[in-house]
Amino acid sequence: MADTTQMLKGILDGCLLSIIKDGEIYGYELANRLESYGFQNFSEGTIYPLLLRMQKDNLVSTTLRKSTAGPKRKYYALTEKGEHELQLFVKRWEQLSTTVNSVLQKERGENV
Repeated sequence: MADTTQMLKGILDGCLLSIIKDGEIYGYELANRLESYGFQNFSEGTIYPLLLRMQKDNLVSTTLRKSTAGPKRKYYALTEKGEHELQLFVKRWEQLSTTVNSVLQKERGENV
């Protein structure tokens, strides 16, 4: 049986895009925001490879900014392509979650 980490692999991208849509944000802040939503054990080390891929795929753009504590921080913002990908993710997620919930409810004998 797949563990939670395996199940979250594709979902995490959409969640990151959704958070970034709210405005420019840096990696550590993204990790904290995910944790505030209940995602556990996602460090910056987990998130940065995803962000790098998103940057290469032109889903996010980056800007280096001065930090009050330490070196410059890389801030991420959604591109037009990223906004489109987020819209597609939301549609796919709604369809998938509706389908899975229907199966689970029917198998438990609940009314759909």
